[in-house]
Amino acid sequence: MNRIRNFCIIAHIDHGKSTLADRLLELTSTLSARDMENQVLDDMDLEKEKGITIKSHAIQMNYNGYRLNLIDTPGHVDFSYEVSRSIAACEGALLVVDATQGVQAQTISNLYMAIDHGLEIIPVLNKIDMDSAQPDVVADEICDLLGCDPDDIFRVSARTGEGVPPILDAIVEKIPAPSGDPDAPLQALIFDSVFNSFRGVIAYFKVLNGSVRKGDKVKFVATGMEYEVEEVGSLKMKLIPGTEVGCGDVGYIITGIKSAVEVKVGDTVTHTARPCDKAIAGFEEVKPMVFAGMYPVQADKFEELRSVLEKFQLNDASFVYEPESSLALGSGFRCGFLGLLHLEIVQERLFREFDMDVITTVPNVSYKVYTMQGEVIDVHNPSGLPAPTMIDHIEEPFIRAQIISKTEFFGPIMKLCLDRRGTLISQHYITAERVELNYDMPLSEIVFDFYDKLKTISKGYASFDYHVNGYRPAKLVKLDILLNGEPADALSTLIHEDNAYTFGRKMCEKLKDLIPRQQFDIPIQAAIGAKIIARETVKQVRKDVTAKCYGGDVTRKRKLLEKQKEGKKRMRQIGTVQVPQSAFMAVLKLD
Repeated sequence: MNRIRNFCIIAHIDHGKSTLADRLLELTSTLSARDMENQVLDDMDLEKEKGITIKSHAIQMNYNGYRLNLIDTPGHVDFSYEVSRSIAACEGALLVVDATQGVQAQTISNLYMAIDHGLEIIPVLNKIDMDSAQPDVVADEICDLLGCDPDDIFRVSARTGEGVPPILDAIVEKIPAPSGDPDAPLQALIFDSVFNSFRGVIAYFKVLNGSVRKGDKVKFVATGMEYEVEEVGSLKMKLIPGTEVGCGDVGYIITGIKSAVEVKVGDTVTHTARPCDKAIAGFEEVKPMVFAGMYPVQADKFEELRSVLEKFQLNDASFVYEPESSLALGSGFRCGFLGLLHLEIVQERLFREFDMDVITTVPNVSYKVYTMQGEVIDVHNPSGLPAPTMIDHIEEPFIRAQIISKTEFFGPIMKLCLDRRGTLISQHYITAERVELNYDMPLSEIVFDFYDKLKTISKGYASFDYHVNGYRPAKLVKLDILLNGEPADALSTLIHEDNAYTFGRKMCEKLKDLIPRQQFDIPIQAAIGAKIIARETVKQVRKDVTAKCYGGDVTRKRKLLEKQKEGKKRMRQIGTVQVPQSAFMAVLKLD
């Protein structure tokens, strides 16, 4: 056990975690030169295309007789649950900071997460080869943050490999070996899992006490199910089978589980004959921030979608779902996500990995509704709102947002936050050039496009992190969209009273461009209760019925036009309007 080191790499987005992991793999000869490529641990096509890490990736390296288990983590706030799970399986962390951008919001929140778990932190200053790098200024920021000495900071360029070798020695010297008792009953923590259609569920775990061998009888504590171990082994680029995974080590386990529901991330594995006395405190339950409905494009694919979501949840434990039905879209699922990027990635992965095409409704957040009878109802969907006469008041979730930016963008960022009903809590100058702002804001205001707007006005410099800090009363109204007089429940939203009129008007204008023309006029109306606040009309496609009249009395034309008018009227009474998927997505991009 003294020869094992478990560590992860944490940083803000695009500060060079995956590139540093590449260099460490090269230095320890874990991969042959032929297998080496940029961001080799990012094995999803989507990760390569977007240049971001979506999943944590565990890999084992050998260095000077030591076994180093490295976990590369994502940097985006929407995938922070991946980071918290990686941290739970480690004793130390490399904190990577970009020398051109300095300490960012996500750097701070990931660092606090690691400190809470008692991890040993090794600070690394990356990208020192860039022309715009300010290594001394950023080193001072790191010293302020960690209270360390400037000489403790490793100055490296992960791209060129300069300064990387000493990091491996520091990992061996500074990060403590895992603590645990090899002779105690088996106690192992599952921190990730994947579904393989041939082998069933493959769970990645870290052994805290005891050890596990092939052929052992094991029990999963949370579900109480018992299995025989078919295979255990270590995680390299591929799964390498072995006979045993010892105390303090990280590996994988296959027990032939075919049902995805039987494995929970954060569960404890123990021996059936000699169980451990208590389960490991797993990770805190994930709290979704953004909710959206997902419906199969063909109604008969509902059961298929259910099994796909079960398998998907194995690989992405921060994704939650429950069945719901909609008048317009039939049966589907109400899904919870950590943010809009997470929603986008989930939708894309369902299509690529499972060939499942889904319709996604307008994202919203969850509200607490207090009724006149004194009950409290959690409303995730506008259609679940009680009648206005029943409601005493509504409370919406608020977040504490932390924004770090250059001082020159101070004004526009404050205006953006005030427009989104934000309240300034504190401002703090980190250096003369950079300022940290703390705001209290409603979560519903940042769900749509706040992050995109923030990046635009700060030329990509501002970084943003947030956590939910309770519910507060709000003046909210339900905004319905009526198509041809029928409410389209998938497009209705709960919105603040002051923003309802402008949002309703924009919505109608946008839908007018997206809904195809029919044989009859389609009125598109935005309504609050019985009051219509905006209207647009999609004009009908008309056939020229008077074309055959040449000359003669005007009453002949009149008669034909009246006949057409009657037909249009009948058509409108029975006509239904199909809303294309692009209309649901366009609502997100209302500007």
